[in-house]
Amino acid sequence: MTEDIIKSALTNVKYPGFSRDIVAFGLVKEIAISGNNVEVTISVQTKDPKVPETIFKDCQDALNAIDGIGTTRVNIDVKNPEATGTPGNPNAKSAIPGIKKIIAVASGKGGVGKSTVATNLAVALSKTGAKVGLCDCDLYGPSTGQMFGTNQQPMANENDEIIPIEAHGIKLMSMSFLLEENSPVIVRGPLATRYTQQFLRQVAWGELDYLILDLPPGTGDIQLTIVQTVALDGAVIVTTPQEVALIDARKAVSMFAKVNVDILGVVENMAWFECEHGTKYHIFGDGGGVREAERLKVPLLGQIPLDAHTRVCADGGTPVALLPEAESPVSAAFKETAEKVVARVNR
Repeated sequence: MTEDIIKSALTNVKYPGFSRDIVAFGLVKEIAISGNNVEVTISVQTKDPKVPETIFKDCQDALNAIDGIGTTRVNIDVKNPEATGTPGNPNAKSAIPGIKKIIAVASGKGGVGKSTVATNLAVALSKTGAKVGLCDCDLYGPSTGQMFGTNQQPMANENDEIIPIEAHGIKLMSMSFLLEENSPVIVRGPLATRYTQQFLRQVAWGELDYLILDLPPGTGDIQLTIVQTVALDGAVIVTTPQEVALIDARKAVSMFAKVNVDILGVVENMAWFECEHGTKYHIFGDGGGVREAERLKVPLLGQIPLDAHTRVCADGGTPVALLPEAESPVSAAFKETAEKVVARVNR
């Protein structure tokens, strides 16, 4: 019986809610072998009692499946998530110097307008006088350059840090600034993780009141990198009203809950379409985001109408939230959403 055999078996044990295993996360702290008898110690930071229970059971099953194994003992060391994290732990998080609040904008699936919400939330926050940055963490489908109307390429300073692009008063970083037009990003998980870390840690963000992180849809490697290493002040969940979007939104909520990230609230995008004579059509369903916020016991941060001018503004590189609220119901909706986000994150 060897340590390599034990570690190989434990790679079958996933951290609950994630596709990554406890060995990759660095949770296996000690392996003691005496003949064919094995004792392992796992360190976990969580407030959810189901997490250590699941890991304990899965570890026992994985170890007992090893040919020739004797007695097995699994020790789970549960620590409070507010304590200092250890490298590799899903809750080992640190702040980014100079940034007061870091807010993730997330969705369980694509196509719900998450980047539109992240972009206009950043603009609405900036209109309050706050210093705001937006980091487009979607490496495979970056859209920030288009939405802010810039294709500049970032430079580096004397400290070899990337200088973010500035547009409409917002500091920006996105893979779209580093690529030729129509060039795809073809990278595997580890390299995607490295790029994400560089965007967060090696960009000269300076002093910011808010850094908005526009996460890719789903719960993959990039999301894991962020939630396990960055001290997020909260997450905004974007969904459309229909049930198929709400199902995936719940997965995103579950991911944040398992790593103790506060859910600031839900934004229901494409809530309705209002025609010229004032009739509202609930194209994607009526009130799904409202009911989901109630179910999660979190605020409904905003209901954003489906509006053709929002698309025109995005394609033209001038986010709709730049418009005076009196001229645009969508701009007014984003102003209200930003106010609620500020109240929640600073409570």
